[in-house]
Amino acid sequence: MSDPNDLAAFLELGWQRLTRGVADRRAAARHPVLATVSPDGFPEARTVVLRGANRTGGVVEVHTDSGSDKIASLQARPFAQLHIWDEKVQLQLRLSTSVEITQGAAVAQKWSRVPGGSRMAYGASPKPGTAIPHAHAYEKLASESCFAVLTCTIRQIELMHLADPHRCAVFKADDGWCGEWRVP
Repeated sequence: MSDPNDLAAFLELGWQRLTRGVADRRAAARHPVLATVSPDGFPEARTVVLRGANRTGGVVEVHTDSGSDKIASLQARPFAQLHIWDEKVQLQLRLSTSVEITQGAAVAQKWSRVPGGSRMAYGASPKPGTAIPHAHAYEKLASESCFAVLTCTIRQIELMHLADPHRCAVFKADDGWCGEWRVP
């Protein structure tokens, strides 16, 4: 980035890193941490795979097993934050989002594009999170009925650049992504 005071260029850098995460399996943004709050009020964080990033729509997309604990958490409180640390450019991204869960016929086209081996991530017996007597006392099912898409509508993006000197900016959807600098 040529001008370190250019908010638009800083936001562009964030979106470049996000979209690269969708296309490049080795990119830092490929595996963000998704944080939610459980139905009983406890924080939860887990690594997910970024499957889509659309700057125009202000959304990112994650796929998950509908039996996972995150589904119950998002049904109780449909909000999440995604956290990415991109060491290559010393950039932390935090995306505060509202989340829509979609399943069934509405996501059949997306399911059809999931490679055969990857389908094993959707469906297990017993369901994910169930206590089992030993490490392999479960079966992976590759079940379309367990495939869910999480569409995360971004409400706020916080970018923290940890080069010397540090820089931090927050961009909000409700003000057209104008952005403002913050003390890091």
